[in-house]
Amino acid sequence: MSATKKLRVLVTGATGFLGSNVLKALMTQPGVEPIAACRQREKLAGNFQGEVRVGNLMDADYRREVVREVDVICSAGNWASMWSHKEQERERFFEPTRDLIEQSIRQGVKRFIQTSTVVIGAVRKDNEPIDDFSPTRHTGFWPHLDCLVDLDHYMRTNSQRGTQMVTLRLGHFIGAGNRLGMLPALVPRLRTRLVPWLAGGRKRLPLVADTDLGKAFALAATTNGLNDYESFNICGKEFPTLREVVEFIAMETGFPRPLYSVPYPAGYAFGWLMESLKPVMPGSSPFLTRSIVHLCENWVCPNDYARRKLGYAPGKDWRAAVREHLADLRAEGYPWPRLCQPA
Repeated sequence: MSATKKLRVLVTGATGFLGSNVLKALMTQPGVEPIAACRQREKLAGNFQGEVRVGNLMDADYRREVVREVDVICSAGNWASMWSHKEQERERFFEPTRDLIEQSIRQGVKRFIQTSTVVIGAVRKDNEPIDDFSPTRHTGFWPHLDCLVDLDHYMRTNSQRGTQMVTLRLGHFIGAGNRLGMLPALVPRLRTRLVPWLAGGRKRLPLVADTDLGKAFALAATTNGLNDYESFNICGKEFPTLREVVEFIAMETGFPRPLYSVPYPAGYAFGWLMESLKPVMPGSSPFLTRSIVHLCENWVCPNDYARRKLGYAPGKDWRAAVREHLADLRAEGYPWPRLCQPA
């Protein structure tokens, strides 16, 4: 954005899967000075030599101080659950992030980039592509997604106050190190032989690899000529079907393929039942949640606008990223995910 001095870019959640990939991509940009915001300095990549601002985004004083003297903020740190936890989502994610945006505006930050997801848009029943500015919709059953919808609205309505607002609608994360999302949730469940195809596995998935995620944030942080409010679909080169992805996982792991198929309404109904029975069922998370079914809907979200405006061109094949992700999960015995971050 500036040709006379280095662009100071703050990355929150800098030790997480997304934040670490964003930080890595920014470190390759000669005109950028990355700043890492995290709770534990020792968890940062060993080759990061830049400024570190240690603290907790739940702390209002920290939110006020961490945004000082930076040009761009990449908001990659949040608390998230794939089911229920409505009060915790508002308290630990929505309110701190909304205040971080407000503090950024007050401190004169030039651009705020928020992590979001392509699934904040309504599912297209006609299977047509979903554009970058498609209307958002609350689910009523997934509080984290509903909070993302509210944050997107807040950014739109406050984009005339001097800070450019950029929502990155990201596809489903794949790559080593990711522990919360569709793939980590799906893989151990396949071992049980209880997972069905949803509508024959014909719907398409918006996968996006680790390095492409970092690239997208770096471009969003440094590209000139953006509007006061922007929204970009950020996905991989292809949109494989659910069947293609599951078949590839089965081939790589030797896990069984689904033996039968159910329609999406039945999947949502079973997810609701599992969520409702969770208080009397063993384990830390339900076997199935409605959010997992929602992620497996048809999400064809082209990168055309991001390509034109940012120069974003995904480079990593989804099979390579899934293979690396599976190898990472295998090293830990394919752990059963909590579907909810610890407090």
